Amino acid sequence: MSAGSIIVAAVNSEFYAVPAFAVTAVIMGAIGTGLVRRYRDADPPEKRDAMVTAATAWALIGILGGLPFLLIAWTIQVDPFPVWMNTPPMDDTTVIFLNPLDGIFESMSGFTGTGLTMAAVEDKLPRSIHWWRSFIEWVGGVGVIVLTVAILSRGGGSSGSYTLYESEARSEKIHPSIVTTVREIWKIFVGLTVGSIVLFLLVGMPPWDAINHAMTGIATGGFSVHAASIGHYDSPLIEYAVVLVMFAGSIAFPIHYLIFKGKIRNFYADLQTRWVFIWFTAGSLVLTAILFANGQYDTLEHTFRASLFQFVSAVSNTGFGTESIGGGTEQVWSPGATLVTCLGMLTGGAAGSTTSGLKIIRIVTLVRGTAWQIRNVFEPSTAVRYLTIGDRRLDEQQAEREYIEATVVFILWIVFLMIGVAVLLRVLSPGYPLEYVIFDVMSAQSNVGLDSGITSPTMPDTAKAMLIINMWVGRLEIIPVAVLLGAILQRLNLYR
Repeated sequence: MSAGSIIVAAVNSEFYAVPAFAVTAVIMGAIGTGLVRRYRDADPPEKRDAMVTAATAWALIGILGGLPFLLIAWTIQVDPFPVWMNTPPMDDTTVIFLNPLDGIFESMSGFTGTGLTMAAVEDKLPRSIHWWRSFIEWVGGVGVIVLTVAILSRGGGSSGSYTLYESEARSEKIHPSIVTTVREIWKIFVGLTVGSIVLFLLVGMPPWDAINHAMTGIATGGFSVHAASIGHYDSPLIEYAVVLVMFAGSIAFPIHYLIFKGKIRNFYADLQTRWVFIWFTAGSLVLTAILFANGQYDTLEHTFRASLFQFVSAVSNTGFGTESIGGGTEQVWSPGATLVTCLGMLTGGAAGSTTSGLKIIRIVTLVRGTAWQIRNVFEPSTAVRYLTIGDRRLDEQQAEREYIEATVVFILWIVFLMIGVAVLLRVLSPGYPLEYVIFDVMSAQSNVGLDSGITSPTMPDTAKAMLIINMWVGRLEIIPVAVLLGAILQRLNLYR
């Protein structure tokens, strides 16, 4: 990953940044090589081992990914190189990365596809940092484990490869071979990225901006090269184009594969894709009604465009922005509009896409499963019961298993959300409205990246650390992190 960043730094004459990426590459390479040698002869991982591996890998990559931010900031601060290395003067945005915690926050936000940032004015960041932020979001959009399986596995793969694949909250397969599946996913992802770049160029976005926003848009990440995000352009055409890219990122890769093969009917026949579209539409219209009734914007078109963009950005977990939702202690959007957007962040897009959150299929399983459980009370004990979800007809045992899993994920998700809210309420100024605190914690845990003005370099370190944990937990759909915590407690003889 660092090799490409070195090229970007050199092309943009930011030679002072090259050593930082080189050191990062050496450290990551050394750790990776050591782990490969240490576990070369290990047996294929069981499900518990795979979850512990996934949770640990995401935590470690989040920490290591903060190295370029830290090293580049200190390079600028110390300025140890000759003039031809082009070290710039320190600015009030890059300076925050002198704090290692801010670099880790930015890295975890990137890899998890969150998009919350410690950079006050992204425009002031060096292009090499712009690239690193976009690149780690792009990689994180598909998944660190998926990338590892694609690179390291050979042949048809193994049960261990599929177990690792599942540990990253994925189960859909395009081909019987898991290795072929992840390589097909990467082909689709690269193709969608190139298509997004072309689309953004056609609607008038500058080349550098188009490349970065295409990478973070299709990955539903949301990092931008501008402080005002997509609102920087003040262009309805660009905003509608970005909505299309965010929608594409919310569709599962197997559905993209079928559509690319000419099976267009899957666009509306697939349960998740259909519900993603319905949810985007319904939520945007409700938000439009609220904002229009409040007289938030001057025209109905502006109100609809702002509502559509922000709701799709929330549900797709992208986090691009065109409007100010909150100003910290000052309200911009009404509590009702803010909470509707929160509801959008809760759900996420399709499982098997680049989105995070609880996923549409979890919500559908919870709703239909609950109705199914209630109906069962009124049926005779001898009845043969099935639960239909999309084109899947689950027998009683399968239905119970999937319903319980969805319920456990939902409950744990709410628990971690409450912990995050409690911590922020404890350490933040009491002047922040409760709905804004909930908004920012939910944004972090759903890996969205929209903020109400609370998340900033000036927030307490305890709040930053809590949001880092929320981002990490949210990207893995809770359970792998819970399994890792259980394994640690067992190792310390604190839990059986």
